[in-house]
Amino acid sequence: MNVRIAQLHLYPVKGCRGVSLTRAALAPTGLVVDPQGAAIGDREWVVADADGAFLSQRTHPKMALIETRLTSTHLRLKAPGMLLLEVPYASEGDVVEVRVWNDTVPAVTQGEVADAWLTQFLGTPARLLRFDPEHTRLADPAATGAVVSPFKFADAFALLVTNTASLVDLNRRLEGRGGPVGMERFRPNIVLEGLPAYEEDHVQALRVNGATLRLVKRCARCTVPGVDPATGTYSDLVPDALAVYRRFDDGVMFGMNAIVAQGEGCELRVGDAVEVELAL
Repeated sequence: MNVRIAQLHLYPVKGCRGVSLTRAALAPTGLVVDPQGAAIGDREWVVADADGAFLSQRTHPKMALIETRLTSTHLRLKAPGMLLLEVPYASEGDVVEVRVWNDTVPAVTQGEVADAWLTQFLGTPARLLRFDPEHTRLADPAATGAVVSPFKFADAFALLVTNTASLVDLNRRLEGRGGPVGMERFRPNIVLEGLPAYEEDHVQALRVNGATLRLVKRCARCTVPGVDPATGTYSDLVPDALAVYRRFDDGVMFGMNAIVAQGEGCELRVGDAVEVELAL
């Protein structure tokens, strides 16, 4: 198989729009970029409610309209009807706790201006928090085995891998029903091309540029793929279509969760050839 990296995406703020990249480095926690030594990772920031629970497009689909950009010194957020928000990487705040599913994770406050901006746009009390660099959050060893796999504010693993052919198949099933839809609905970090549709389900490892990525578990999909990233509105179209043919015992699946087994510091680039190891 002639498999290559078709797309790379980093999501600086969990639940908000991602940044498309032509290249990125690998850290144990997933993709990372390094604007002027700032070393910004995937899901580096999270938005939390007044009770300390994370917010996402599941309950606040308008988050899909919040654009993110990384400059040499700031995280920039932009949204319809809002002034541009700049949050300095050097911002120092208090350490508080945020709940991400079943985990309680230390995080650093990012200032009242950022909190007020998010509160105004989302119409509910909200705070911007950054992952505490003194903390280590580890993926479930039942899935990762002997590999110790840290990650930040992602749901459960450091990386999400998807396949262009699988999206083509989904869009074929959506013909005449409001499609096609883009891969951005699935919020992957690495998008592959050259695999048959859903062959990613059977991939054990990817090797690229000296790095080894282990695909450890299918990704169970919630309602987020139903959110139109262009409008921030939800419909059942995509979730219902997936449920017809991608339902397994543990949920409706699209894409594969992955971890960095080897290759910290290696660079991935769009167009790079990928060696695929299929599960026996």
